[in-house]
Amino acid sequence: MDSDGRDERRDERVVWTVVGTDIGPLLLAATRDGLVNVVFHATDAVRDKALDRLASRLGTEPVQAPGSPLLAEAIRQVESYFTGARQGFDLPLDWSLISGFNRQVLRELASGVPYGTVVGYGDLAGRVGQPGAAQAVGAAMGANPLPVVVPCHRVVESGGGIGGFGGGLETKRKLLALEGVLPQPLF
Repeated sequence: MDSDGRDERRDERVVWTVVGTDIGPLLLAATRDGLVNVVFHATDAVRDKALDRLASRLGTEPVQAPGSPLLAEAIRQVESYFTGARQGFDLPLDWSLISGFNRQVLRELASGVPYGTVVGYGDLAGRVGQPGAAQAVGAAMGANPLPVVVPCHRVVESGGGIGGFGGGLETKRKLLALEGVLPQPLF
């Protein structure tokens, strides 16, 4: 308890910060269980909406805490990924914002689709034992609360199309270019 009689640990159940990257500002939020949310294009309006959604879903007000030990390793690894020095993430993840089939698909994606590779929606559906569920895999990608770290940008259409992306197609192209899957944009 602090001097106001509040439980300090509860106050910091969800901590967040915004990190500048080559694809724009990313909001990173963490709980004691791990990184819980990554949000693209974290301008003030997007950030505020994401924080309101987190407060509602997790039942506690997120606290801005860029120096929190809960965020330190995530910040370091995200920054290292964008410099090209890191090809994968080794972070504790809090999966509480996603469940069921979506969680199953995202866990398979996180563990089974390495840096510099891509997988088709249907192929990923087959990996989780649902070979006809390509559209459901697409929905799972759209619901991913941990983009970049759980690399939904690596999921593409089987016919060679880039597919959709919650962060926008230009962001998906930049991430795939960073990983050497696509050529770097000329301008």
